[in-house]
Amino acid sequence: MPIWICWRITRVSISQAVNGRLRKVPVWPLYILGALPGVWLFYSAVSGMSGPDPIRPLERGLGLYGLQFLIAGLAVTPLRKYAGVNLIKFRRAIGLVAFFYIVVHLAVWIGLDMGLRWGQMWADILKRPYITIGMVGFVALVPLAVTSNNRSVRKLGAALWQRIHKLTYFVGAAGVVHFVMVQKVWEAEPLIYSAVVLGLLATRLKWPPRRVVARP
Repeated sequence: MPIWICWRITRVSISQAVNGRLRKVPVWPLYILGALPGVWLFYSAVSGMSGPDPIRPLERGLGLYGLQFLIAGLAVTPLRKYAGVNLIKFRRAIGLVAFFYIVVHLAVWIGLDMGLRWGQMWADILKRPYITIGMVGFVALVPLAVTSNNRSVRKLGAALWQRIHKLTYFVGAAGVVHFVMVQKVWEAEPLIYSAVVLGLLATRLKWPPRRVVARP
């Protein structure tokens, strides 16, 4: 038996075993477990563990967790398609946890970093591209979070709901661009995140079918 067939059979067996176990795992603990890193960030900031300027690590950490959960949500479909691992039932929770982190990230920027100086905030949004991109990504994320429930699926219809939720791709791209631009210097970490997001988005592309040329 060819090696690739053996590997395919093994992969299917492993994915079936994993999916069987995942079906028994409830979704609700993901909300609690997903929020724990954020609780630790706030504890570190309040306790002085984050250094003399705790706002910056708190703001950055919250944004980074939001991006990581966005990437996890983008990875659900490729994992099912290429690895056979089905995490679809967790995707809504992953997306909502990502929204939670991004909302708190924005709240920290507004309340603690900018001190509710609305005029300066609007000026920064307009003149600083990384803030502009981050805000546009957040605005695009809002309808995704608002419609992440069964009632919205029934009310909007499956086709329209799916079109709305394709904004996830844009939000993921905007999030990683925002992260890269915030660094202001080329570092390995944002480049790795960029490569991962580009790879995940590439799996969504519909490649043209390969043409078979008939031999004479």
